Amino acid sequence: MMSGVPYNTSSRGIHVIDKEDDPPCIISHSNHYLDLQNRAANLYHNGVSRINRFIREDVSPIISQSAEGSDNNGRNNFGRNLAGIILGITIAYLVIALIITAAVSVLAPKEHVDATLDNKAKKTSTNVQPTKPSSRYKQVYFKDILGVDEAKKELEEVVKFIREPEKYRQIGARIPKGVLLVGPPGTGKTMLARAVATESGIQFIFTSGSEFVEIYVGQGARRIRNLFEHARNISPCIIFIDEIDAVGARRVSTSNNPGNREHDQTLNQLLVELDGFSPSSGITVIAATNRLDYLDSALLRPGRFDRIVHVPLPDRNGREAILFMYLSKVVCDENVSVSDMASLTFGFSGADLENLVNEAALCAVRNGRTKVTSEDMFEARDKVMMGPARPSLQPEEQRRVTAYHEAGHAIVAFELYPSADPIHKATIISRGNALGFVEQLPPGDRYGYHRHQMLARLAVCMGGRVAEELVFGYNHVSSGASSDIRAATELAHRMVTEWGMTDELGPVCYKNHVSGRVLSPETTAKVEALVKKLVKDGHRKAEEILRRNRDKLERVARALLERETLTGDEIKALCE
Repeated sequence: MMSGVPYNTSSRGIHVIDKEDDPPCIISHSNHYLDLQNRAANLYHNGVSRINRFIREDVSPIISQSAEGSDNNGRNNFGRNLAGIILGITIAYLVIALIITAAVSVLAPKEHVDATLDNKAKKTSTNVQPTKPSSRYKQVYFKDILGVDEAKKELEEVVKFIREPEKYRQIGARIPKGVLLVGPPGTGKTMLARAVATESGIQFIFTSGSEFVEIYVGQGARRIRNLFEHARNISPCIIFIDEIDAVGARRVSTSNNPGNREHDQTLNQLLVELDGFSPSSGITVIAATNRLDYLDSALLRPGRFDRIVHVPLPDRNGREAILFMYLSKVVCDENVSVSDMASLTFGFSGADLENLVNEAALCAVRNGRTKVTSEDMFEARDKVMMGPARPSLQPEEQRRVTAYHEAGHAIVAFELYPSADPIHKATIISRGNALGFVEQLPPGDRYGYHRHQMLARLAVCMGGRVAEELVFGYNHVSSGASSDIRAATELAHRMVTEWGMTDELGPVCYKNHVSGRVLSPETTAKVEALVKKLVKDGHRKAEEILRRNRDKLERVARALLERETLTGDEIKALCE
């Protein structure tokens, strides 16, 4: 509050004085306004809500009386007085409102504030109601989960820990307290945790890491305490924390952000709780994340999460088993080849495959069919991977440019086989952000590439731009090659900085984040020069192939304009 410092609105107008021990008062040099001091003081005690009535009932009549009693010669003085009165009343209104707000904030009982925060925290407390797996969730057994056989074996042993702990204690083995499931989204981490609870026959508490994130400092730690206290009361049980990276992220020691302090308190409380129960307490903690590198190292040490189980994307056999399971739930035509579809879905998770079958069923109904056919499966796959088809998007001239562009990719890929992967299909039907595309698929699941395969990939990427240059001229190339150029540049950069595939720099990793290393300007210039050289070499290789096979380029481009989509076998027939 101000200490006896007046704020003068005018020499004849209203002065507002705010003293520490006295309520604010309004003083005027006019006798008509002397009695307003007591009324303004009453406002301080009775609340701001009466200020409007004060102005309406007390000030307005005085202004009216002043107006009636003035003559023409005094109208200018009255106008100045009236402006001063209005300005002073406005300032008084604001000052009184601020004083009342400050007084309420300062004088309110601390117990009341604490109780309010406590009630808000209780209203947003974590729902940790325990359930038997069969009472809230559909029972899930390990036999129902396909494509993750290695992870199932690890967790089947966890079930034995829970069912027969004495068997392990007799020989001095320590039963793991926690299990961390690590894998990409959609691979079945949550289903595996529920299967552990079902197979063990104990209660299952499901929660998410984001439920411990709160704006009130200390509330996240409180939720952690409540969760584990509840688990102790109903043990034996399983606590499953999904997306634990929301609460277990690496701590930052240099930040003064209150949000970081709240996160650190919550994580510290989780660490304390993981240390605070013994393996014999009957509590097993299972957590899931797809960001293992994001977690705090203290969370991963033995004694907290003793076992890390990787849940990878399914391989070809796993995808075939998952597709067969989901296709058995829909009306399917006999011509659908589960084996072929498994080969075409490399990189799909179990959730992606479930969505694929559902999209195929929707496509069958949309096309008026009563069964899911191979055409529906292929259409659903393209939709899941690239987006819905937009056949009417391109005008005729753009279709011609796209046809030659995709034909250039296809010819270079065909001529560089087997270094380049075989062509599955080429199309000029727009999907998502792509005006067309050429899809190449390896004969089987591939988890690594050789240098000659990457050099072939660079040439295939540049084949579309080179075809436009040869057919339409350099001044008429389109922006459709932007994604190809970006992919080629990124591949060349990784060849230079990560995989050591250049003689000039050798087998050295130059990624900036390795050990906090920042490249010198000289090394950066060398890296950029080598990347540029690799991309240009790919461009030169593609140009040599297309100049030598100009007739094949024309045949494939015309076929794409006529049929819009060509299979790998059809392209092979045109090129032989």
